Amino acid sequence: MSENREVKVPPLGESVNEATVARWTKQPGDAVVADEVLVELETDKVTLEITAPGRGVLKSITQALGTTVSIGSILGVVEVGGQATTKENMSTKTVSTPASIATIVSPVTDIDSLSPAVRRLVTETKINPAEIAGTGKDSRLTKADVLTHLAVSANDVTPKLTVQSNTQEERVRMTRLRQRISERLKYAQNTAAILTTFNEVDMSAINACRAMYREKFEKKYNVRLGFMSFFVKAAIQALKEIPSVNGEIDGDEIIYKNYYDIGVAVSAPQGLVVPIVRDADTMSFAEIEAKIGELGIKAKDGKLSLEDMAGGTFTISNGGVFGSLMSTPILNPPQSGILGMHKIQDRPVVIDGKIEIRPMMYVALSYDHRLIDGREAVTFLVRIKENLENPERMLFEI
Repeated sequence: MSENREVKVPPLGESVNEATVARWTKQPGDAVVADEVLVELETDKVTLEITAPGRGVLKSITQALGTTVSIGSILGVVEVGGQATTKENMSTKTVSTPASIATIVSPVTDIDSLSPAVRRLVTETKINPAEIAGTGKDSRLTKADVLTHLAVSANDVTPKLTVQSNTQEERVRMTRLRQRISERLKYAQNTAAILTTFNEVDMSAINACRAMYREKFEKKYNVRLGFMSFFVKAAIQALKEIPSVNGEIDGDEIIYKNYYDIGVAVSAPQGLVVPIVRDADTMSFAEIEAKIGELGIKAKDGKLSLEDMAGGTFTISNGGVFGSLMSTPILNPPQSGILGMHKIQDRPVVIDGKIEIRPMMYVALSYDHRLIDGREAVTFLVRIKENLENPERMLFEI
């Protein structure tokens, strides 16, 4: 005996009230099993996977791609215990959409019912119009429907700019995550008094340390010994000495945080995200590297959860992986400081009166001058430099 069950938008996390329908993995009539992913929702922080409530068939879709939905909204209906529609019937099957009841047409027999502009677009892009729900008059497929479909690919929620041969530009709606990133960055600029101080680090000692112990480290802990664990450790020691950099302003109060949840900026397919390494001060080098690796994989796969992203007391961003030699990182509000790493490059430097070639890295600290004085900011960055150039300082915490 079959039973219809609604698929609804679940709670989205603290301060998140809306999401965008980013991808449907099933179409009406498709068989589903319990806990199989049906639809992906993109919030301003993460991508959420909504699963089937049981074995059966996806009966209808009530929210099309690109639709903004709120908590509790009905996304579709699963007929638990129902039978999947056969492929022979799929060409004329009727599905629900927010605009109307749209009949999915056969791409072979009904493509000439399409307008010239839409027909040319689907032909050039080699897509199946049967996969797209029409929102035009009498449920006809419009050019906007096709462009929306192209904006969200089957495997990636990032809009794809498909430039046609007869056009020089493409207009695509910003993803919710990109909109949120824009809002937060502009908020940081408008709210905080952001200044940046620079220094440079001789990476010889870190390079020598990694060369000496990398093989044993990776063999024992089954994780790569990278640079980030050194920077996390160096930052935590500096944060303990200069606590204002680990604080934030809340109205007319200052919150000094006695814990160290370090955000590590990651460039994911859907945009810049900052997952958090929690209680990093209690972690070993191997634990930090393992956690960063885990979060990096989840970010690239779009699997970060709201818990992975929430909070954070200080952020480290590594523009050096893209070849950046120097930059001014922008604050991740409500944090008051962010450390920018950059490309390691051999440069001539003066050591004990002699010119030597050393692997050098420029580092930058952007900070909120409302809370952090210039003396504190410079001292903080100098401590970072000292810790990295003398790794033993981190061992003895001196």
